[in-house]
Amino acid sequence: MSSVSLPVWIRERKLNLGELHEVRNVMSRGRLHTVCDEARCPNRSECFSRGTATFLIMGDVCTRSCRYCSIAHGRPRALDAGEPAELARAAQTMGLKHVVVTSVDRDDLPDGGAGHFAAVIAELKKLEPRPTVEVLTPDFRGDMDAVDVVLAAGPDVYNHNVETVRRLYPRVRRQGRYDWALEVIEHAARHGNGLVTKSGLMVGLGETREELEATLRDLASVRCQVVTIGQYLRPTSKEVPVVRYWSPQEFEELEGFGRSLGLEVIAGPFVRSSYHAEEAFLRASGHV
Repeated sequence: MSSVSLPVWIRERKLNLGELHEVRNVMSRGRLHTVCDEARCPNRSECFSRGTATFLIMGDVCTRSCRYCSIAHGRPRALDAGEPAELARAAQTMGLKHVVVTSVDRDDLPDGGAGHFAAVIAELKKLEPRPTVEVLTPDFRGDMDAVDVVLAAGPDVYNHNVETVRRLYPRVRRQGRYDWALEVIEHAARHGNGLVTKSGLMVGLGETREELEATLRDLASVRCQVVTIGQYLRPTSKEVPVVRYWSPQEFEELEGFGRSLGLEVIAGPFVRSSYHAEEAFLRASGHV
């Protein structure tokens, strides 16, 4: 299937590479990674200019090969025991009030990396002033014991992206399961001691409006609170092509539909799971 032409609202978005320098220097000193760069996020110059970034822990090599993602896949290195402390130092240097931490999939580890997430949360909670902490975890292959390890560390937001509609999982997310995604969110909602639950979706992979609405209903049914919806943008020629671009008006309609279900929805062509994450947390937790 060939790629479709970029619409004007996509073409007008440009990266300001000059804004990336300072945050990249902080990351380099701590031998840290950001998902912003590894996944070629279109918002990274905006976020970096505001001094924010989403930390990518447990290396930059994933054990899975989702067909929409440009992060390298293969055999990861051993975990870096010093990473949690280095990440906390970087967050303090950047003056972050809300820290977002995600990871590659680590299906090679017995707990999927849950213990490492917990260690990172513990280090961040030592900081003064203490930032709020948002984790965006893998599905841990449906292992709720691993989810419990992360929850016990006390994050303020638990995010797991469903990514796409059920029908498209075998095509673009073959090593994941739609039901695992829902189960992780529901478990976090039930056992997370009042934290905010969150998920995210991409559009443009071949889904229908009806399928998206069904997915939003599924997320509402498992007590998800915040949902981000953004346009899939093909990172490189190696990933699956865009089937179609959804218009800004369609994103507004999806946002309205999700809110009719009681969800806090942030939708738009360039919305990503951690885009304006602090603002979304404050709204969902009733602080604004």
